[in-house]
Amino acid sequence: MTAQPDAGDEPVVKATQEVAETAGAGPAGGLARKRRWIAAVAGGAVLLAGGAVLASTVIKSPSQAAAEEASPPERSVLTSTVEHRMLTSSVIVRGQVVAGQSVDVAPQVAGGEDGAAPVVTKVPVKQGDRLKAGQVLLEVSGRPVFALPGRIPVYRDLKPGAEGDDVKQLQEALRALGHSTGGDAVGTFGAGTKDALNAFYAAIGYDPLPATDDNGKGLKSAERAVTAAERALEEAKAAEAKEAEGKDAAGKGSAQAVQDDLDEARDELAAAQATSGPRLPAGEVVFLQGFPARVDAVPEQVGSPVDGTMLTVSGGKLAVQAYLQEHQKGLVRKGQRVQIYSELTGIEAQAKVGSLADSLTAPDSGSGGGGEGESDGGASAPPGQNGYLLRVDPDKALDARLAGQDVRLTIEAARTGGKALVVPITALTAGADGRATVTVLQSDDERRRVEVRTGTAGDGFVAVEPVGAARLAKGEQVIVGVKKGAAGQ
Repeated sequence: MTAQPDAGDEPVVKATQEVAETAGAGPAGGLARKRRWIAAVAGGAVLLAGGAVLASTVIKSPSQAAAEEASPPERSVLTSTVEHRMLTSSVIVRGQVVAGQSVDVAPQVAGGEDGAAPVVTKVPVKQGDRLKAGQVLLEVSGRPVFALPGRIPVYRDLKPGAEGDDVKQLQEALRALGHSTGGDAVGTFGAGTKDALNAFYAAIGYDPLPATDDNGKGLKSAERAVTAAERALEEAKAAEAKEAEGKDAAGKGSAQAVQDDLDEARDELAAAQATSGPRLPAGEVVFLQGFPARVDAVPEQVGSPVDGTMLTVSGGKLAVQAYLQEHQKGLVRKGQRVQIYSELTGIEAQAKVGSLADSLTAPDSGSGGGGEGESDGGASAPPGQNGYLLRVDPDKALDARLAGQDVRLTIEAARTGGKALVVPITALTAGADGRATVTVLQSDDERRRVEVRTGTAGDGFVAVEPVGAARLAKGEQVIVGVKKGAAGQ
């Protein structure tokens, strides 16, 4: 009789079968299970090895930790290298390119026909326009206002027969525009100047105003008087021819009297002719020192009544003006070199300090009266600004495109004679006795204080020279500050 296994023996039987299969004594599937078991054991070994390596990088031995704690700590100071270079100290300010002359055009002209008030009838220019000599600026009640070259401001009407430097200036301006003044003497408004003025007005499209206000009646009357005297003389001479030889002196005296009348009439005609012709009214011309000039402002439009300044123009050699503050004034003096730079156009120019005011210039309040005036561009500071007025004169004539622009001025206040030892300004320390020192950080982290004399400063650096036997060399490190978070900070 075969014994049946007890239910409690089932796990023992299964375990026995698995061991047998693992040893190869069981079914065919035992071999596969054996292979999987071996692979699992190998994989576990690899994982254990990797973990050991990782642990070795994280976990430090007591000796290793002690060695690392004994290494030098990170430096707590900031240093900079002593350099050998040429140093320039500069003052940088903003400046305005201005003309040598600025003129407020306020025409003093007569009204229109029938006593009508004068009004602006044409404005052929606009703000920013460049002007040529002889160009019409505006028209008032049908009459032109134009610009001519000259330094003497207009102060009177110029008429035939006038003499003076202002007449000479007119003659030069007309000749420069291609209108000959003939054989007129310099500074004398003669027949040649009349012809030149007539030609100029014709070139700009206008008729000149007559020199006299009688519409030429005086000249015509003088011409008639000469004609009448000439006829009377002819008649007197004819009458004398009929007289027999030996006629009394009374008859001869009659012909001579007529000749005297004729001579007088001719003198009066010459005088009338000399004072007749075109005139240059003071209200129709603006003299500017140089061209091309520039229209700075055109506050009025066509139809505006003529009252005060109609427009503002400028001319003459371009210069630059700026305003220095108190702390800058002591660094700048006449003759120092200046670089002019326009960010708008990229134009650079070399210049020098021409003048610097000794007193503060008050800002312009912006108020102003009417009338015609002239300014040299330095009477007052622009609204909202004040300071010491600085004038910069360019080495060569500035490009006309710079007129009116805001530019950057770099003024060379000082320069080292050659290459010098320089350190950052932050490396300097001033003692209670006023002596300046720098602190050198040596390679062994020792610190050495060096007394120095300071020189030119610029761009954050200062030239230094060791005092006495002190040593300071190019390439050494000087302390300029302490790192944030350093001990004791």
